[in-house]
Amino acid sequence: MSKHIIVGGGVYGAAVAWHLASRGEAVELIEAGSIASGASGGPGRRGVRANGRDQREIPLMVRAREIWPALHETLDTDPLFETTGQIQLFEREVDLAPMEVRAALQTRLGIESRVLGHDEVREFEPEVAPMVRGGLYCPGDGVAFHKATTLAYAAKARAAGAVLREGVAAARLIEKDGRVSAVQTADGEEIPVEGKLLLFCNAGVKPLVAPWIDLPLWSRAFLVAVSAPLAHNPVRHLVGHASRTLSLKREPDGRLMISGGRPGRWDYVTGRGTPIQEEVDLNVADAVAVYPSLDGLEVETADTDHLEAECIDKIPVIDSLPGNEHVLYAAGWTGHGWAIAPAVAELMRDWVLDGTKPRLLEPFAFGRFG
Repeated sequence: MSKHIIVGGGVYGAAVAWHLASRGEAVELIEAGSIASGASGGPGRRGVRANGRDQREIPLMVRAREIWPALHETLDTDPLFETTGQIQLFEREVDLAPMEVRAALQTRLGIESRVLGHDEVREFEPEVAPMVRGGLYCPGDGVAFHKATTLAYAAKARAAGAVLREGVAAARLIEKDGRVSAVQTADGEEIPVEGKLLLFCNAGVKPLVAPWIDLPLWSRAFLVAVSAPLAHNPVRHLVGHASRTLSLKREPDGRLMISGGRPGRWDYVTGRGTPIQEEVDLNVADAVAVYPSLDGLEVETADTDHLEAECIDKIPVIDSLPGNEHVLYAAGWTGHGWAIAPAVAELMRDWVLDGTKPRLLEPFAFGRFG
């Protein structure tokens, strides 16, 4: 039996390792840090959001929605997912027509969605500011514990026989006779590739495949701010915003997560991020502008320690390496690959076992860039 090698111990690497090992495949996963120490780690919960996605991702989200509610039972762990509904608020009249069109499109593709008017949005979120005109509501969306999910996948993978090695960084791919034959680690070890090689190390994928292709990706450290416990948390749903860099998630311990895509400062030498105070202040200011009762909110944690890869067209690249059909990669999740992970992991498993790229992954091919 050929051994499959996986690079990257985030949710994708851990999930695919389990899917393959549970079907009797030999799997070895290497992770530069520890499991869930990269973009799959960090504080709080992540949004499991269909609302506002690129339409090419919607079929993946439809399948992911079927998986998430019972995933904790499959992984033998505590509940991971909570259905909260998601509302993308808007303040500008110009945003109404696009939201009406998006609601119709999402509903047609299998994601129930509707536009809330001025009064109706206040039935869902009573404390939004007067200038909020309405919102696009997606009742099936929710939140999930991302680190706990990743660790649960990893535990199941180990139990199924997969070898997961932490503190082992991939430095480059070794080519022999035109074929990728091994992964060389930062310590000089050469890990032979007998079966498939799967690259799920996100920001680390681009340099590994650079000798073959130039992926249109770049890396950013995103800010995730978490408040001190609130005596009163006015946010009832998973909340986004059409014109502000803002995402709000109500945490089960009384805290509020404030994110949305504001940057931190990344140090490639230390592999750590540093929050930019101005960005923290702007994120909080947007939250207070939309929910005035949050005035005086204290930020307890400002996390920028999780590097994310962004793609030029805001959806991931999922493909095989030119001339090396046994090397599969997925990168450039642009901060929203989390929600579709259970569905994409299934498809990657099928690709490995069947040898054919699943139809739902075709829109994410590198060839779309010409």
